[in-house]
Amino acid sequence: MFRLGFLIVICLFLGCSTDGINNEDTLESLLGEREIVLDNVIACAASNENDNLVSVFLYPRDGAVNIQYFETENNLVDKNDFNNYSFVDYSLFDIFNGYLKKFEVDAQAEKWVIVAFEEDGKTHLSNPIHLKHRSKPTEYLPQNTSIDTSLNMPVFSWDDGLYDDTKIYFQIVSNAQDNLLSGTYTFERMFTYYELGNVVLNITKNAPPSLMNNTNYSFTLMGVSEDNWVNQFSVVDFELK
Repeated sequence: MFRLGFLIVICLFLGCSTDGINNEDTLESLLGEREIVLDNVIACAASNENDNLVSVFLYPRDGAVNIQYFETENNLVDKNDFNNYSFVDYSLFDIFNGYLKKFEVDAQAEKWVIVAFEEDGKTHLSNPIHLKHRSKPTEYLPQNTSIDTSLNMPVFSWDDGLYDDTKIYFQIVSNAQDNLLSGTYTFERMFTYYELGNVVLNITKNAPPSLMNNTNYSFTLMGVSEDNWVNQFSVVDFELK
């Protein structure tokens, strides 16, 4: 069974520069005597299509507060040593009307990132996220996604791009108001709305509505590697026939 921290999803950007890093504010020092829960924040990262920023996405569960971003200086350090991670005060942005959130990171070098938040008196940490925007920029491939809208339960399928190390796929169905209707993960390159037979993680909070004919919807796909980097990103608009 995969670890939650390995996901995405997670996934959803102007921020401040890394000049604001205070090296005394390491993740290790800020954790102090807090009770921590490892690999329990769903998060991932992708390079943006039209600028030099990196988007670090996360799923803030109900009750999550004090969401924080930590990064290493580069990707050559020990990713599991919290002393290598410094706090950076980037702005946090809503995605899908706050269902997901994201940091927009002005990262020059490739590095490791951890996202943390407080929940039920504990500090929850994501698995380390490997920013690979230089060596493996995220592919934006809406043309690789097919949608069969002939049924009331549309079938989404897709092909991988150039990268062959994608481990899991995050699918989002949203409406024209940008409300998330369903958020699911599969190991397979296929998802049927709203069937859970091949779903390995479901972040849908409420029973999703039936989709209506002649109504605009969007399908968002993230293909995520084991180190939480988004290899492939696609957004496709559709409507039922």
